[in-house]
Amino acid sequence: MLADAWIIAAKDLRIEWRSRVAFNQLAPFALVVLVLFAFALDSQQTVLAEATPGLLWITILLALVLCVQRTFVTEGAPGLADQLRLSGLDPAGIFLGKTLGVFVQLVALEILTFVGAAILYSTEFGSVGLMICTAVAASVGLAASGSLYGALLLGVRGRETLLPLLLLPVVAPVLIGATSAFQAALGTGDVTLDQAWRWVGLLTAFAVAYLLAGVFAFGPLLEDT
Repeated sequence: MLADAWIIAAKDLRIEWRSRVAFNQLAPFALVVLVLFAFALDSQQTVLAEATPGLLWITILLALVLCVQRTFVTEGAPGLADQLRLSGLDPAGIFLGKTLGVFVQLVALEILTFVGAAILYSTEFGSVGLMICTAVAASVGLAASGSLYGALLLGVRGRETLLPLLLLPVVAPVLIGATSAFQAALGTGDVTLDQAWRWVGLLTAFAVAYLLAGVFAFGPLLEDT
């Protein structure tokens, strides 16, 4: 299963590296969203500083939708889903590989987004360890849920518009948890460090739940496409 996961992840990341879609489209999209937020709240610096954690994770969620759509767009081509089913790869391995590919892209986007926020919003990052743990737990949960819903809509007409409608409400707990933890890390809210680490625990539980759901459900979903 793990070997199959690595094959799928390497294939997806190789495609992204050669196409440069993440570099040419996703990264500029994330930066444009940050710039628009900065313009909208430029006259209210206090509000902008307090809203920075939420703005960061809203930007990442919007980028997630584009990333998942890009990851599954090739599999939606006629005949490719059948080839994937007949490849002999473990469906759980395919899911984990898709999740790993999305995770790597999300982490790269998050690094770029955090640096952009530090420049545009004059953000001073506090507890780096808390930020890293939060970002990793949230990214795993986002990548797993995105891969699961991407597979659910594989081959469905209009999936480009259905994906955000189905996925964004599901990942709302990640937005709440990650924003709360970042408030403690950045010192912009009333969340204490103890409360922040409890949010990290909830993010981890969310990630584990969707990883397990994907491992067991990806096979049947793939058969139904």
